Amino acid sequence: MLVLLVVVAVAVVVVAVGLVAWRLLRRAPVVGEAAAPPVAPAPTEPSTEPTAPGAPRAPPPGTDVDPGAVSGTGPDPVVEAGPAPGGPTGRGPGTGPPDVTVPGEAPAADELAVEPVVAEPPRLRDRMGRTRDRLSGYFRGLAAQRAIDEETWESLEAALLGADVGVRTTTALLDGLRSKVASGQLRDAGSVLRALRDELAGSLRGAGDPELHLEPGATNVWLFVGVNGVGKTTTIGKLARRQVDAGCSVLLAAGDTFRAAAAEQLALWAARAEVEIVRGAEGGDPSAVVFDAVQRAAARGNDLVLADTAGRLHTKVNLVEELKKIRRVAERPPGTVTEVLLVLDATTGQNGLVQARQFLDAVGVTGVVLTKLDGTAKGGIVVAIQRELGLPVKLVGIGEGPDDLVPFDAEQFVAALFDEERTTS
Repeated sequence: MLVLLVVVAVAVVVVAVGLVAWRLLRRAPVVGEAAAPPVAPAPTEPSTEPTAPGAPRAPPPGTDVDPGAVSGTGPDPVVEAGPAPGGPTGRGPGTGPPDVTVPGEAPAADELAVEPVVAEPPRLRDRMGRTRDRLSGYFRGLAAQRAIDEETWESLEAALLGADVGVRTTTALLDGLRSKVASGQLRDAGSVLRALRDELAGSLRGAGDPELHLEPGATNVWLFVGVNGVGKTTTIGKLARRQVDAGCSVLLAAGDTFRAAAAEQLALWAARAEVEIVRGAEGGDPSAVVFDAVQRAAARGNDLVLADTAGRLHTKVNLVEELKKIRRVAERPPGTVTEVLLVLDATTGQNGLVQARQFLDAVGVTGVVLTKLDGTAKGGIVVAIQRELGLPVKLVGIGEGPDDLVPFDAEQFVAALFDEERTTS
């Protein structure tokens, strides 16, 4: 039994030794066999991984390489300053000037010659869509007619009254056209429309001087009058900007001392136009504010004082008398009142005529500023004001922007009514 165990153990050892020797023999090279040629590495695709800052990027295979570029001795790359930690722009004490560019490379943004974009001035035709739409439908229908009959006159009357030209002005216009038809001067509806257009343009041009007047070497005062809510303060602010851009030295007078925050509103416009403002205590004497403004303007050499006044109900005698006092004070030397501008809201239509008559009698209005003309279909009120009162409309508001107060242009206005293109500025 013992002998059998010894034999089995010896056999196991022999088998184990044989297996180890066989494995060693498989790994050993065969004598006389040629060695395999070295395998060339496969071409690699350009890496898409980001390169560390400052490290040169490997060129693609097959390209000529500048040793200086690989070693980092070539030209420096363009460096732009980015936002510093702690803020959206990184600008602050000790951060240095922003947007730094290495000299000799791409120019900085502020060095590029960029032409400023100049916006075209607003046109009456583009901003009078509501009035134009109301009239143009009538006019196009009439232009297609041949004969002139009672329906023609009814359509014209409806068009003019709908645009708030007014009964008196409409009647006068149509009576004149009827006379020309009866005399044979006008033979069809198209000629009637052309005659109406010429009549409107002529009456608007003949209503008075549309220019704003400045007396050279004097302390000019422009007074702004009107009821509350028509846009006097906003008009003054926009006009101050226009006059400054024209090279005029302007001072504002906050003469509306009764309306809450009126002086603050005018002060905001003064800041935008970069002009000075004279203001008094709330509820104080508006005449005193205007007087102080004129004296200061004369001392500082300002060309023009734009004086706001409180909204006056034209039916209140005591308030109108106070307005007369403001004008008398403004005309004391060295002041010279060269314009009294009545500000009217175009959306009020014929009510504006009543206001205009009262203010014309009280303070000698020299012209009208018609605001909100872009937001009404009652633009025909311009014709009624100029034809019935003989007052020129000098400025019109056609938007909310600071540049949307423009001189009134009779030709562009009539072209807008008849839906025509005119390039007159």
